[in-house]
Amino acid sequence: MAVKQLTEDDVLAVLSTVKDPELHRGMVELKMIRDLRIVDPQTIGLTVVLTTPACPLKNKIHDDIDAALATLPGSPRAQIKWDAQVSRTGGIPDKQQVPGVKNIVSVGAGKGGVGKSTCAVNIAIGLSQLGARTGILDADVYGPNDHILLGAEHEKVFAENDKMVPAQRYGIKLISLGFFIEADKPAIWRGPMLSGTVKQFLFDVNWGELDYLVVDLPPGTGDVQLTLSQSIPMTGAVVVSTPQDVSTADVGRAIQMFNTLKVPNLGLVENMSYFLCPHCGERTEIFGHGGARALAERMQIPFLGEIPLDARIREGGGPGVPIMISQPDSPLAAVYRDVASHLAAQVSIRNFKQASFIPLRTV
Repeated sequence: MAVKQLTEDDVLAVLSTVKDPELHRGMVELKMIRDLRIVDPQTIGLTVVLTTPACPLKNKIHDDIDAALATLPGSPRAQIKWDAQVSRTGGIPDKQQVPGVKNIVSVGAGKGGVGKSTCAVNIAIGLSQLGARTGILDADVYGPNDHILLGAEHEKVFAENDKMVPAQRYGIKLISLGFFIEADKPAIWRGPMLSGTVKQFLFDVNWGELDYLVVDLPPGTGDVQLTLSQSIPMTGAVVVSTPQDVSTADVGRAIQMFNTLKVPNLGLVENMSYFLCPHCGERTEIFGHGGARALAERMQIPFLGEIPLDARIREGGGPGVPIMISQPDSPLAAVYRDVASHLAAQVSIRNFKQASFIPLRTV
């Protein structure tokens, strides 16, 4: 008796059971599986189009596809070509979309001194290294540091066709107030001036096509946060904290501020989470440990990861070569890339829910 020849319909039928592990919907239904072809009886070629190139669950998706194909005669294996199409935050009434920018993600903190800017810069580089087109807007008007952390303090920003052209470092597009003020002079501005500057950096800059624009906010809750929330359709906010109680208390207020402004909280990062001795490897929890994770659980928002206290992070920021660039294969760089991947996943989930008219959970 002749064995029935495998068809593409047979393959699609078994692949229809494979779900995106974060969106919890069928990948065939979501049109994430494309260019299906039967290479030979043991090999199925296909393209998987992810919602972000920074997807943290590629291995699981590959395993799930192989498991589904194993139910077919001959148990063929998948030959996958990976692609990505970053989803875009949908339009929101009365809020102006920044041309070319798919997602705007703000990085904030309840208080200063928690390493917010260092996190913002390394997360942005992580997104870029994972294949996403990324920019940074340094909206910390009281203490702009991103241009220094990226070694761009001597860059000159110029205008072209009535738009500012952002500086570029390490594949990242950058605009910062630091380009326009003298290094030792404070920015003593009232609310309307702050709001006008932030809007100019959003709409009068030629950002080109970006998957993610990371906005480094001033610490606390103030005019810049209010301006951004009211002016543009922000995809969501990431909040940075250290483990100790005084920091998490301030962070709780920042999270509630974003809730009040109807900006989705995409996640919480615990910075300076622990210290590993470079000589003996002993772990010391200088500021305690786990406070941010506990806060995230209590406030029902995602926890994106723990970043250790390590001199190499500070040393990289000094000469303008972040750890993600100077030591891209180090465990520290891997931590930042994991945080960037989890953040990208939360952006995809948020945009999917918005597009599907599924109400976002509020706290």
